[in-house]
Amino acid sequence: MISSRKIRLLAAASALFIFLAAPPVTAREKARASEAPAAEARPALWKISDRDTTIYLFGTIHILPEELGWFRGPVKRAFQSADQVVTETMTDSPETLQAIFAEKGIRRDGRTLRVSLDETQRGSLEKSLSDLGLAVNSFDQFEPWYAGLLLSLIPLKAAGYDQAKGVENQIDAMAKASGVARHPLETAEYQIGLFAALPEASQRAYLSEVLEQLPTLKEDVAKLVNAWRRGRAEELAELLNDDESDETMRKVLITDRNQAWAKWLEGRLAQPGVVFVAVGAGHLAGAGSVQEQLSRDGIRTVRVQ
Repeated sequence: MISSRKIRLLAAASALFIFLAAPPVTAREKARASEAPAAEARPALWKISDRDTTIYLFGTIHILPEELGWFRGPVKRAFQSADQVVTETMTDSPETLQAIFAEKGIRRDGRTLRVSLDETQRGSLEKSLSDLGLAVNSFDQFEPWYAGLLLSLIPLKAAGYDQAKGVENQIDAMAKASGVARHPLETAEYQIGLFAALPEASQRAYLSEVLEQLPTLKEDVAKLVNAWRRGRAEELAELLNDDESDETMRKVLITDRNQAWAKWLEGRLAQPGVVFVAVGAGHLAGAGSVQEQLSRDGIRTVRVQ
């Protein structure tokens, strides 16, 4: 069974993946990538509109295993028609972001991560680190959420998943190259702070799930990517909602943010123009999605692709 807590984190955490990446993809690298053969993808695209405003909603994947031909058809036309591109966060200062991660992700309570875990969790962590070729004390300085994130990235990167191939990096590069106005829904410090402020119990539970499911992580994420590239919103919702057991984590990372973004979108409808909004696919699928929040306020979302 795929853990929705783990998959939701992978699907929704823009800053966590973009800012732990290698340098963002450049416009030139994007152009080179577009010349290479790419598997065709038709990810879901929605829109809301009124008389003088159209806002496209595009669900993204923050880390991909290969170049996928998603920038075509309705998605390409929507992006190129926009006079504003909106993303979860902006990635212009890696140094600042590294400092935020150092502040939020490193323990300052005088205890190591392993000491803070119970015997079972500690043994599982040490075994996983050893299996990955790392020293058992490699993550002693980290908070549980940060350790879990880093552990989940290691096998994905080994399998060829690359944040530089992630959709946000490509959208960001194209927006910069075109000179279109850019706007973040959240600051990086705010987004990273959400994870750092999770209750200790939720953080440890997340770390335990990552440790338990490391052997199947690649297969789990591959299912998520496959549903995304085929535009299967219902299947994506099932993957993201399956086995949801931590309501605190879901509320903080998904539901509350979706409500805030829906309010922002409602306000943006009052201004004329065309807006392309790209956020993690986990925010546009399942219960409590952005579309569901909008519908509660009488705003109809239309599927474009």
